[in-house]
Amino acid sequence: MRQDRAEPPSPLIERIDELHRLQAAMYAGGPIEPLAELLADDVVWHVPGSSSIAGDHRGRQAVFEYFRTRRRLVDNSMQLHPGEMLADGDTVVQRVDGSARIGGEPVSWSTVGVYRFEAGRVAEVWLVPTDLAKFERIWNREGLKGR
Repeated sequence: MRQDRAEPPSPLIERIDELHRLQAAMYAGGPIEPLAELLADDVVWHVPGSSSIAGDHRGRQAVFEYFRTRRRLVDNSMQLHPGEMLADGDTVVQRVDGSARIGGEPVSWSTVGVYRFEAGRVAEVWLVPTDLAKFERIWNREGLKGR
């Protein structure tokens, strides 16, 4: 089912919008705790590759640490640019571009996020970079070493 913004948004799309709003505030240096209500206790966030942020982050605290790591690595400069969404059953798929500054240099990437919900909370996320090699270069940059 394609969710068109002319229709009333599905509850899951509203939850994704809220997730990205709270992430944006957190990645700009705001509190991480408001995200807790949106994530299942046993949430799993899958990030492919071998970069400094890659891995299967299991449990809310591990996902929070993943968020904190990304925020720290780019000195609170990360911005999310959410795109179109597709909702079907308990799953939402959305393209989300990202941008940040690393060592004073602007970087950007594109991903597709696949979000699976249970009981209205995000239970599992697969982050799929559209260009994994570029994503790896960004998150393994020289400017990130030692942080």
